[in-house]
Amino acid sequence: MEWFGESGYWLSRWMFQRGLGLVYLVAFLVAANQFRALIGSRGLTPIPRYLAQRSWRQAPSIFHIYYSDRFFAVVAWCGAGLAGAAMLGLGDLLPLGASMAMWALLWILYLSIVNVGQAWYGFGWESLLLEVGFLAIFIGAGPAEPPVLVLFLLRWVLFRLEFGAGMIKMHGDRCWRDFTCLYYHHETQPMPNPLSWHFHHLPKPLHRIEVAGNHFAQLVVPFFLFAPQPVASIAALIIIITQAWLVVSGNFAWLNVLTIVLALSVVDGSWWATVLPIEPPAAEPVPGWQAFLVVVVTVLVAALSYRPARNLFSRHQLMNYSFDKLHLVNTYGAFGRVTRTRYEVILEGSNADEPTDDAVWREYDFKGKPGDPYRRPRQFAPYHLRLDWLMWFAAVSPRYAKTWLPRLARKLVENDSATLKLLRHNPFAETPPRWVRARMYVYRFTTRAERERTGAWWHREFVSDYMAPVGRG
Repeated sequence: MEWFGESGYWLSRWMFQRGLGLVYLVAFLVAANQFRALIGSRGLTPIPRYLAQRSWRQAPSIFHIYYSDRFFAVVAWCGAGLAGAAMLGLGDLLPLGASMAMWALLWILYLSIVNVGQAWYGFGWESLLLEVGFLAIFIGAGPAEPPVLVLFLLRWVLFRLEFGAGMIKMHGDRCWRDFTCLYYHHETQPMPNPLSWHFHHLPKPLHRIEVAGNHFAQLVVPFFLFAPQPVASIAALIIIITQAWLVVSGNFAWLNVLTIVLALSVVDGSWWATVLPIEPPAAEPVPGWQAFLVVVVTVLVAALSYRPARNLFSRHQLMNYSFDKLHLVNTYGAFGRVTRTRYEVILEGSNADEPTDDAVWREYDFKGKPGDPYRRPRQFAPYHLRLDWLMWFAAVSPRYAKTWLPRLARKLVENDSATLKLLRHNPFAETPPRWVRARMYVYRFTTRAERERTGAWWHREFVSDYMAPVGRG
C-alpha cells in the first residue's frame, strides 16, 4: 500500500506533533493551576455536584470512576508531563504502538477534564484540541510514513475551523458585511492585549482592509487546502499569517496557536527541509494494523461530519458546538456578533459596618481583564485565564454568571486562598472584607490625546449596580 503513506510529510508531522505537544502542555497547566477554585470540591461549580447529575454517557470522564481534588491534580500534572514529553519528541523514540498509546492517553485525560469542566470549559478551543488530539493518535511516529488519510482529516478540521468562522460572520452581524466590525472589535474583545489599544487606533480604512483580509482567509483560502502542492502550502501560509495577526492583537487562549499548528501539517515537507536541519529517517511503510485503524477512523469521521458540514451553510448556524460527547467532529466559529460597547463587571470589597455607597470600597484586580484604567492590558495567550473570560460573559448578560458569581463573592468574603490565586491583587490581604459587591462600568480605550495627558489606557464610567452586597455568613 505505497499510496497509503506520504514520506514527503515526515517533517510536517514532526512540526505538527511538537506544536500539539506544546498546546497540550499549556492546557494541562491551566487545568492544574485553576481547577481548585473553579471546579474543585470547594470550587465555584464543584465537579462532585456536577457528576451526581450526569451519567457517563452524558459526560464521558474517568472522574465518574473516582474523584478527589488530589486525583484531579494527579491527572492534570501527569497530562502536563506527557505533553512535555510529546513536545520534546518522545513519541519518535518509542515503538509505533507505544507512541500511539501516549497520544491516546493525552486525549483521554483531557477529554475527562473538559467533560466535567462545565461553563469554564465551554470554549471552542477545548473541542478543537480534542478533535485534533484524537487524529494525532493515528498520524504515526518515528520512521513510519504519515498516513495520507490522516493528513486529509487534519485539513478537513482546518477547513471547518476557518470556513465555519467565516460563515458565522456572514450569517451574523451586519458589520461584517459592511466591513466595519474592526471599528469596535479590538476594544470590545474579551481580553485585549498590550497592542490592542494601538490596533484600535489604526485608521478606519485599515480596519476595513482587516475585515476584507479576514473574509478572504476564511471564506476563500480554505478551499485551496485540498489543492495539489504548492497551492495547499501557500493556502496554509496565508492562514498562518492571519492567525499570527490575531495573536499579536488579542488574547484568545491557544485557539490561534493551535490553528497555526494545524496549518503546519499542510505545508510540504520539502519546504521545511530548507529551514530545519533535521535529516528524516529512512521511510517505512504504514503497518497493516495501523492502516486498518486509520481506515476505521476515516469512516467514523466521515459519518460524524454530516451534521457539522450541513451546519456550515445553515441559516441558524451553531457556533462552537459538539454533536457528540467525545468531541470528535465539531462546529467552530467566532464573533458572529461584535459588541459595540464594552461593559465590565468590577468586584469591590468593604469593611464598613453597613454596605452603603458612603462606605469605603476597594476594587479587586484581575490578572487579565480590564480593571484599573491605568494598567496596560497584558499578554497571556496561549495561557487561558478562565475566570477573566467568564467575567467578560457576565458583563454581556447576567445569565452567564448566575450560577457562580454570588459564590465567587462569598469566597472573597472568606478570603479563600484558592480563589485569590486567580486574582492579581487582594486589597484585603490582612483582614477579609465584610462585604463584596459587583458594579457595572462602561469602558472605552482612551484617545491618543487622553493617553498622553493622563497616562490611562481606559476611560470608564459607572453604569449601575450589578450584584447586591454579599456579607459574611
